[in-house]
Formats: sequence, C-alpha cells, structure tokens
Amino acid sequence: MSQSPDVERATDAQVAAETLIAGFMADPVMRWIFDTPGKYLTGFPRFAAAMHGPAFDHGMTFQVEDHAGVAIWLPPGVAGDSEGVVAAIQDKVAPEKMPEMFEIATQVGGAHPDYPHWYLPWLAVDPARQNAGLGARLMKHSLRIVDETGLPAWLESPNPRNIPFYERHGFEVIGRTETATAPPIHWMLRPGRG
Repeated sequence: MSQSPDVERATDAQVAAETLIAGFMADPVMRWIFDTPGKYLTGFPRFAAAMHGPAFDHGMTFQVEDHAGVAIWLPPGVAGDSEGVVAAIQDKVAPEKMPEMFEIATQVGGAHPDYPHWYLPWLAVDPARQNAGLGARLMKHSLRIVDETGLPAWLESPNPRNIPFYERHGFEVIGRTETATAPPIHWMLRPGRG
C-alpha cells in the first residue's frame, strides 16, 4: 500500500489516542455518554480503543503532521471489541441513561452492513489544527486504498457538523439513531468504486 508523501502509517496507538481524545472532546454524542470531564478523560480512551479493536494490527491507521490528525480504519471482516465497548461505558454512564445506550447500540448495530465493507470508526484532528485540510488529506489517502478493493465504506458520524465533510468524500447519510435524549448518530455509506 503506497503512502502519500504527507500521510504516514500511525503505529503509536497511545499518541493516536491522544489526538482522538482532543478531537472528540466537544463531540455531542461522546459528551452525552461521558457527561463530565473526568468521565470523558477516563472512559473515552477505553471506549475508542475498544471500538477500533485490532486496527493497528492491520495497517489501516494513518497520521498526518505528527499525529495532528489520525484516521483509524477496520478492513473488511475485522471488528472492534464489543465487550470492551460495554465495559468502557458501564461504570461511566449514568444508570438512567443505560437503557438509551442499549437502544443506540441496537439501532447502530442493526444498520451496520452485513456484507464486506471498510469501516471508519475514528477520524480526528487536534482542535488547534482544524480547518487546515488535515482531515481531507487523511481521507483522500485512505479512500485511495479503499477504492483499490472496490468495496464500500461505512462510518457513523456523532457530530452533524462533520456530515458535509464526509459528503464531499462520497459518503451519503442513510439513517440515524432516534432516542429520547441522546443526540443522533448519523450512519453514512460510500458505495464501492473501481
């Protein structure tokens, strides 16, 4: 797999996690789940690591500008750690929110494709470096590799502000969660190309 001159494979999971923590600090859904700074700073890193599971073992983890931006993909047939996701939220989410959390998980899980596809659980840019094209560089690089396989790509966007960015890269909103109090998570599909 060829590298863009300015995009490199991310191999340091801890440094990538720091970018994810910074990038999702004000995310509406993540902050609904982890509703205090302490819960977020201790729960989100475990949640993120469980979501992307073995991604670092599969070579589809990228960074740009010394980890100012990171993209973490799961190739077809590779899944995150669902038990780890549950463990990461169990002691951080208020008990009254747990039924809604399970409803969100059911809706997202039911929408997730059951055919071969690439999955983008995380794309984040350090807030101090946003709006400089770093996310676009990561996405273009990643999608060149995805397109070599001809398979579709899938993501869930917990922040509606990011939807136009993903649409510019060929993703389409095909649904969203609907629960009582949680902000919606939009799921997006990019048809296979090539």
